[in-house]
Amino acid sequence: MISAARSLLHTGVTSVQGPLVFVRNVRGAGLYDRVDVITPEDAIRSGRVVAISEDRIIVEVFQGTDGLSLQGTRLRLFDEPVTLDVGPGMLGRVYDGLGKPTDGGPPIPARARMRVDGNAINPVRRDVPSEFIETGISAIDAMNSLVRGQKLPVFSGSGLSHDRLASNIARFARLRGTDSTDFAIVFAAIGVTFDTADHFRREMDEYGALERIALFLNLASDPSAERLLTPRVALTAAEYLAYHEGRHVLVIVTDVTNYCEALREVSSSHGEVPSRKGYPGYMYSDLASLYERAGRIRDRAGSITQVPILTMPNDDITHPIPDLSGYITEGQIVLSRDLERRGVFPPVALLPCLSRLMNKGTGAGMTSADHPALAAQLYSSYAQAQRLKLLSSVVGEEGLSASDRDLLAFLERMESEFLDQGDERRTLEETFDIAWRLLAQLPDESLVRLADRQIAEHIVAHRHG
Repeated sequence: MISAARSLLHTGVTSVQGPLVFVRNVRGAGLYDRVDVITPEDAIRSGRVVAISEDRIIVEVFQGTDGLSLQGTRLRLFDEPVTLDVGPGMLGRVYDGLGKPTDGGPPIPARARMRVDGNAINPVRRDVPSEFIETGISAIDAMNSLVRGQKLPVFSGSGLSHDRLASNIARFARLRGTDSTDFAIVFAAIGVTFDTADHFRREMDEYGALERIALFLNLASDPSAERLLTPRVALTAAEYLAYHEGRHVLVIVTDVTNYCEALREVSSSHGEVPSRKGYPGYMYSDLASLYERAGRIRDRAGSITQVPILTMPNDDITHPIPDLSGYITEGQIVLSRDLERRGVFPPVALLPCLSRLMNKGTGAGMTSADHPALAAQLYSSYAQAQRLKLLSSVVGEEGLSASDRDLLAFLERMESEFLDQGDERRTLEETFDIAWRLLAQLPDESLVRLADRQIAEHIVAHRHG
């Protein structure tokens, strides 16, 4: 049973600045309480209380303040925070950035109202992330594996194909050995263009993936204040699916940079003192309040895994957004502008990539007993080949030995056959087969990360296959 919140109608708007409305002589308001802002034309916009002082409150209006007047604007204050109606049938639907259905379907049959500014998981109740999630992307599955309950961000750059990668992961991802009905995707697009939002919607629908996806779309034309709510609404939906319906939920958020830009804009309108690059000093804790809602809870069946995607301004990995995200999360997938220019998709730059929890979801009984050694050998050989490529640009290939030329050939095939897979989904077995076949062209003495048994069982077999 959903209880109705008490409300109080109030006037007394003193000023409007950006997305903020300043109201005097309000008593009994609570921080982050929900507010309905009633325009002079009796239209209703959603908002929340973001600051309280002795003589006034400040209300953040999610749909913007255009058209509001000081005399004709009224506010209805509720004694509850901003909530999301949750219930069966949330999957297979398209929502706006505030969680309202936009696909023409009926409202969600609400079983409960959950507050969107939910808390991070209590560390005492956290369970260790485990179990491999197959994304269908070879560069991730083989060498930077995603584990259930992990937070693994994608660091991209402006103009790179991260949106295409995001939609492919949403279509391809699955939890091996689990009924497909137990796995769900929550996809949140923040500050995207109408064309990009329409592309996401059509991609999911055309490939039959929408039935297991809840799609939240916040457009670039929407007010910046709404962007601050979109990831929280999406994570609230994920928490319902995970901890009330017992599903394993993969949350994909793109683009976190648009969220941080909105945070900076709203912070500036509050008159707050800026920190690095003009972002608020609390951006670290604000991002942590999003990222730390992912994980596994002890004695709960469901789980939430996060893949946030962010574009690094000027491809600068030391910029505050990727820098702070790297501190909070458990690794990173880095996209390469050079690979993108050469037509490789997905353009994953293997050397700076890392999945800190990869060992929790790979190995015997999970993926393959030979998986960790295979990943280590691929990384080692690829790193050597990259160094050799720099050397050959100075001395020329004529000055290289036969084994060195084998390494350069391995590098070319690694990028053209392993990394470059287009929009084709690969199973983990197909990824392993390609990887063993590429390593088979190298001499045994260079395969220092593999045991003799692994060389005999996989390398020699592929040479004679």
